[in-house]
Amino acid sequence: MKKFLFLAACSFFAFSCGVPKYLTYEKFGAKGDGVTDDFPAIIATHAAANEKGLPVKATDGKTYYIGNTIGTAIVRTDVDFGTARFIIDDSNVGVEDREANIFRVESALEPVPIEGVESLKRDQANIGRALPGRCLVEVVNDNHKVYIRLGANQNSGVGQKEFFIADKDGNIEPSSALVWDYDEVTGMTARPIDDKPLVIKGGIFTTIANQAPSKYTYYCRGIAVERSNVRIENVTHCIEGELDHGAPYDGFLSLDKAADIVVSGCLFTAHKTYKTIGSAGVSVSMGTYDVSAHGCVNVKWENCSQTTDINDTKYWGVFVSNFCKALTLDHCVFSRFDAHQGVRNVTLTDCEFGHTGVNVVGSGRLTLQNCIIHRKSLITLRADYGSSWEGELIVRSCRLIVPEGAKTVSLLSGSNAGKHDFGYTCYLPERYDIENLVIDDIAVTDKDYQGPMIFGRFKRNVDEEGLYPYIAKGVINISNVEVASGKPLGISREPEMFRDYTINGL
Repeated sequence: MKKFLFLAACSFFAFSCGVPKYLTYEKFGAKGDGVTDDFPAIIATHAAANEKGLPVKATDGKTYYIGNTIGTAIVRTDVDFGTARFIIDDSNVGVEDREANIFRVESALEPVPIEGVESLKRDQANIGRALPGRCLVEVVNDNHKVYIRLGANQNSGVGQKEFFIADKDGNIEPSSALVWDYDEVTGMTARPIDDKPLVIKGGIFTTIANQAPSKYTYYCRGIAVERSNVRIENVTHCIEGELDHGAPYDGFLSLDKAADIVVSGCLFTAHKTYKTIGSAGVSVSMGTYDVSAHGCVNVKWENCSQTTDINDTKYWGVFVSNFCKALTLDHCVFSRFDAHQGVRNVTLTDCEFGHTGVNVVGSGRLTLQNCIIHRKSLITLRADYGSSWEGELIVRSCRLIVPEGAKTVSLLSGSNAGKHDFGYTCYLPERYDIENLVIDDIAVTDKDYQGPMIFGRFKRNVDEEGLYPYIAKGVINISNVEVASGKPLGISREPEMFRDYTINGL
């Protein structure tokens, strides 16, 4: 009893002496006047907050200027940016460390190497090792290359890898099941998932764009999330000062090797599209994103949108992902959903996608429910990675609005001539369900337009055998498709390629 009274008295004394409930940037010297470089004070505030286990709160009405100070604010506690504004000025003489994010959200839990696993099999239920708790696991075979890119940005691929969630007994969660066989494992790492959620909310961030040459020198000057179990709410990002040239950005909000993330009510901005010379020595449009996810599992974006017109072709698509699983977008309005180097299991509900549409390569189930797509193709399988989807496509109650100038319309487009080794066998979906679809193709005025097709032109010479297999067989189920032009829905302008499909309802 005496011990209890002593602890209570200590707690009361600490409270009465004004022990802070949170830290502010002003406490560490920030001015918030929009002119003084407050970045050193911001870095110091978060360092102290991490040490004391206290949240950080920005002061409403203040404007924090972030100049060319080298460093990153490490975030391990909750942050409330409120209605404060942050100016990230990349326009000056040059950013000394363009790869250093302004904020990096990280865990205090250290990654753990997993030893002794020599191989893994696709859909294997357990890795055969105990873990320190529920973890995001990365497995790699550097001796086998995958995603060997084709086209103007061609490359030699990356080591075979993927990410999944496993519990303390090594059981793999089914939504993140293994995509490939690993005949050899050159590395495995477990990143423990924090039990307590970390919340970041508010803030109006404005990037004054860089004026660097238009080359693939990516800038990472935003918020990087490298911790699992994080919720990001009501963050706004704007862009000013873009010229007719500039280096690309790799996402103002960049999620990297993280699981169980929710991004809610956030507002992003698409970047201008610039031209550069790709690895094949020809001119290419240069990708620059405002939202990116790499090596993530179980991530949801809800009620998010962008400041720029989703159909303005001056701007690049706003969203990209690589090596992700179990992604969900709900009530989002984006110019683009793009899965570059593989995604497994995607759900898009009540969303609207603009001029760059829905672009994927991967496996599992892709579901579109109550979505609007402004493009000549409902779903595009990325040709630079083999136009491959091994699994199912489910489309329910969607609307395809075809833009002016389109000459063809398809429900699935892509290209694979079978002449390039992507590092894996390529597939067309084994099942494609299309139910209650409206195709608004009134804007198509080409006199040779035959009507919408289920499949676009995947091969130019159907009779020519490729060196690498492209598996095209399965079932197509069609129910209640309405075409505004009145033209019939066809199979393809090269129907022979799809002879191994059973098509119901056409």
